[in-house]
Amino acid sequence: MESALASLASLALRAWLVWSLQLVAPGYAEVTCSSCPWPARVRNTDVVQQLDHGFGPVVTLGKSWNRARAEFRPTALVLESAGEREWNSKVVGKTDGEVLQGDQPTSRRKRSGPGPDTAAQLTGSRDPNLGDPETPSDERARSHGLLLDGHRASSDGRWSRDDGRASGSRLDDAKLTSSTFALAGDSAHNHAVVYWTGQNSSVILILTKLYDFHLGSVTESSLWRSMDYGSTYERLNDKVGVKTVLSYLYVCPTNKRKIMVLTDPEFESSVLISSDEGASYQKYRLSFYVLSLLFHPSQEDWALAYSHDQKLYSSFDFGRKWQLVHERVTPNRFYWSVSGLDRDADLVHMEAHTAEGQCQYMTCKAQACSESSRTFPFPSYIETNSLVVQDEYIVIQVTMAGRASYYVSYQREPFARIKIPKYSLPKDMHILSTDQGQVFAAVQEWNQNDTYNLYISDPRGVYFTLALENVKTTRGLGGNSMIDLYEVAGIKGMLIANRKVENQVKTYITYNKGRDWRLLQAPSTDLEGNEIYCVLPFCSLHLQLQMSENPYLSGSITTKSPVPGVIVATGNIGSELSYNNVGMFISSDAGNSWRQIFDEEHNVWFLDKGGALLAVKQPTVPTRHLWISFDEGRQWTRHSFSAMPLFVDGVLVEPGMDNQILTFFGHFSDRSEWQLIKIDYKSLFTKRCAEGDFQTWHLHNQGEPCVMGQKQIYMKRRPGLYCMLGKDSSRILSAEPCICRAHDFECDYGYERRGDGNCLPAFWFNPATVSRSCSLGQNYLNSTGYRKVAANNCTKGVKEMYTARKQQCPNRPPRGLHLATQDNKLTANLGSNVTFVVQLEEGDSLRTNIQLDFGDGTAVSYSNLSWTEEGIRHVYRSAGIFRVTALAENSLGFDSTSLYLHVTCPVEHVQLLAPFVVIKNKEVNLTAMVWPSHSRTVTYFWWLGNSTEPVITLEGSISYVFSAEGMNTVTVQVSSANSILQDTKTIAVQEFFKSLLLSFSPNLDEANPDIPEWRQDVGRVIKKALLQIADIPPEQLLVAVFPGIPTAAELFLLPSKNQSDARKRNEEDLEQISEILVSALNQNLVEFELKPGSRVIVYITQLTLAPLVDSIPRHSSSAMLMLLSVVFLGLAVFLIYKFKRKIPWLNIYAEVNHEKEQEMIGTVGQNDATTPKITLSEFSSPKELMEKELEVRVKRGMINTCESTREIPNCTSV
Repeated sequence: MESALASLASLALRAWLVWSLQLVAPGYAEVTCSSCPWPARVRNTDVVQQLDHGFGPVVTLGKSWNRARAEFRPTALVLESAGEREWNSKVVGKTDGEVLQGDQPTSRRKRSGPGPDTAAQLTGSRDPNLGDPETPSDERARSHGLLLDGHRASSDGRWSRDDGRASGSRLDDAKLTSSTFALAGDSAHNHAVVYWTGQNSSVILILTKLYDFHLGSVTESSLWRSMDYGSTYERLNDKVGVKTVLSYLYVCPTNKRKIMVLTDPEFESSVLISSDEGASYQKYRLSFYVLSLLFHPSQEDWALAYSHDQKLYSSFDFGRKWQLVHERVTPNRFYWSVSGLDRDADLVHMEAHTAEGQCQYMTCKAQACSESSRTFPFPSYIETNSLVVQDEYIVIQVTMAGRASYYVSYQREPFARIKIPKYSLPKDMHILSTDQGQVFAAVQEWNQNDTYNLYISDPRGVYFTLALENVKTTRGLGGNSMIDLYEVAGIKGMLIANRKVENQVKTYITYNKGRDWRLLQAPSTDLEGNEIYCVLPFCSLHLQLQMSENPYLSGSITTKSPVPGVIVATGNIGSELSYNNVGMFISSDAGNSWRQIFDEEHNVWFLDKGGALLAVKQPTVPTRHLWISFDEGRQWTRHSFSAMPLFVDGVLVEPGMDNQILTFFGHFSDRSEWQLIKIDYKSLFTKRCAEGDFQTWHLHNQGEPCVMGQKQIYMKRRPGLYCMLGKDSSRILSAEPCICRAHDFECDYGYERRGDGNCLPAFWFNPATVSRSCSLGQNYLNSTGYRKVAANNCTKGVKEMYTARKQQCPNRPPRGLHLATQDNKLTANLGSNVTFVVQLEEGDSLRTNIQLDFGDGTAVSYSNLSWTEEGIRHVYRSAGIFRVTALAENSLGFDSTSLYLHVTCPVEHVQLLAPFVVIKNKEVNLTAMVWPSHSRTVTYFWWLGNSTEPVITLEGSISYVFSAEGMNTVTVQVSSANSILQDTKTIAVQEFFKSLLLSFSPNLDEANPDIPEWRQDVGRVIKKALLQIADIPPEQLLVAVFPGIPTAAELFLLPSKNQSDARKRNEEDLEQISEILVSALNQNLVEFELKPGSRVIVYITQLTLAPLVDSIPRHSSSAMLMLLSVVFLGLAVFLIYKFKRKIPWLNIYAEVNHEKEQEMIGTVGQNDATTPKITLSEFSSPKELMEKELEVRVKRGMINTCESTREIPNCTSV
């Protein structure tokens, strides 16, 4: 018992580890195909492919949940919930595609070409606790708490739902012919890829791989080939290279004899090509790593390959040579041309990115995709991962002001905006199907989280109306989700969906493409024949619509085109959908009535072109039995297919061949090799079906014979006969049109169905609105509020009453004029090409004049709107904010709209001009100089002192008062376009100070690069030199070197930090310090070494003293006289200094009486226009500072307001 518990614990731990590893395993290339219909799927990161007859995709299971492609997609590792096994499944065949962003629903999109249709990939990473050949099967069953099969009897027999017991029959003696082949030596391999090369071929190829989850790569591989339908296999490793590690194998969809095998890029990047169904191979080196592959729909040698570095390549000789098509292509958003719609067979539709990261829809020829040959069918940029090219439709998404808009091109015509009910406000929209001449879409509206609304379009894909609200989504393995919607194969217009109603999920069915929905009627009796009391609408049958994570297990619902009307599904009976107490149910009459066939979940497949049913229990435990029914599930016969119980990893059923062969894939235990069991069930048939073995079946909807506007009668084999169909025998015997009635018409766009069944205008819709394409003298269709369901074949009756009426186009004034830039931005760089897009909702586009004023003095005019379809281009020659105005006008009126465009010139440099020392509590001006200079498009952010919030201005200057002494940091950030530059200054705040202006010997100018860092270093050296000739506390000296040449500096003498000293004492100290420094400077005692052999002498440029600059008002006449003398002397010296800068002088700051409202300098206070200023430094005022600095720089030839040696563009503001 303890060993069993330990074994189970080991199983749980291994399962947890495998599940963890699968989430991070890398993705590789893959191939997709169609086989049977699936529910619509939503994935977080996958793109999964749709099948021919359903909305759902073929699931790829393997190493990671990467996006898939038609014909080629990455595998993803998943853990089977019950059996704790990993699966990897791959199929090749005709594929459909989809468009996804984020957590999205899968759209059923037909690809531009069919992929291989007869291959399967299966993996079964074995668990040691799942089975062992030495362990009795009954004991293993008990250890798992499950039965091996429905019966423990060793003999085969028939089971009937009518009596619930085995009974004898003619088939009791019929035996299945089977053979088993083990892939010897591959027991460690945990992935197997199986391909049947095509119709009328007996060749099967198997690629097994060992995927190392720790390394995240394939480390071993084997290639096997069978020529007798899987009875025996030959290992081909010596033909491809014994040491060659293979990763993926592909069969050409249009010539199944051609095969392409990729090597694992961890070892080498090569492709092996075979033209004889894999008998021999040629190897070709690749210069890139293939992530996905897309074959051409008709040309067998043409293929597109997507690389790991977002490049798209093309080959026209089946992979022997590759050429680059384009770079920066979005994964999974490239498509071959569609025959009959695109002019060139080698045309490629793709979603590509510009160098700036913008996304565009582009087309070009794969053989010559030069810049001149590229075309851009949609004039604006589009949303990434939004391009869908499917049948006659091309759909893209554009986001403007945070709101998504969708555009469609029908039959390659110009794009038109998709019209969804106005206030749906979609958060997410995905194309599910383009079958039967219309678009089926899933839309998640603004108020939805776990549901989607289904919409259906008119034939052009422009006008959408609601088909069903609140369709349920299901979260699956690996985080993927599915929309619970299923299209029944073989019957046009029939859909099944799970809808959320008042927090309960119920299953609904429609026979007319969503016009009407109803609940499913539950069976009247159970398996034992007991009556079931289930009354609509309180109780009904509910079906699970999820697809299998392994495409070679049938999933929870199955239909097939050759067997119209037969639906097999997992479900439950009750008030709502449940995943407990489920059973298997079947309908033989297209969902009108249902019968229960099993009380447990089974995988069910169609055999003999749909003439028989095959059932195998869910592969949670090993089994050796299968069940077959020839009467649509009324009676089942059990058969043994293996001598030992097998863990069934998948079943390949009739892959397009005219035979009766099944292939079971699986393993006996975790240590056994891969087992391939070939089963020939031809012995179950007594003869080939003759004409008298068929009967007619009338399609109906609860007795109503008219479905989609016609009465359809099918030919089906009589249930219970054991004759062999051999080929698709189901056919429509007759299809007679019906008289049109109300249920053949749905509400038109803008109309909603009310309680009485009538379609009336929605509150937001104006029925009088006429399309802008309707011009005077032409006709248009005036809606009656109804439109015929697409693909409905009814005639006469109420058709004329409900059909839109032809009327003459009225002459209308323009309304709903819209103006935007192509990239939906309100900014542009100076000199760049700006494209404006003008759209008009109403009005005669051919008789409406369009005028566009660009706001910079230029304007254009067009005689009608058709001239603006390509966009209106303009280049701005100056920076600024421009009001762009569009005017639409005709004889009946006009409409106008505007936008404000910011044209910016990149800022190259910013410099903060500020004084080095200021007086406390005095206003000071701070100025930011930007180069190139341009106004109105720059925002300034000022960080002052210790403030945590900036002061924001549109001007380059600001006034500020520092209220505390000490060192304060000022930072200015300049924001322009997408760039932000900043400059920082440190300002000393004091109550009073003195300063000296310094000059230097000419050799310093030769080494002056005029950058802030150099000025800081030189200032530090000057301060050090001054401290060497005088015993002065370092904190009392501050040296600031000015920008520009000749090099000059200012020496600030600051009072002592000892606040206990009297002010008079501090003033006296400053006087003494200044005298000492002046004496030393006049004697040329202050010098420093710039570099070896080059000494710089520091001079003073003033001999007289001036009063202190302080913050205390004085009423002294002597001080006023001194001040006046200093004013006149200062003015004279300033003129000499400004133009010659030869005479040294001393500059001392002082403040005069407040009563006279006079201040000395702009550095420490406000300027008074009536009083002469004593200009004592380079920063006498911000304006003067700016003028002086620009003057100096102009002399040096370094900058111009809008020009420099670096060719700064002309940024003149308007």
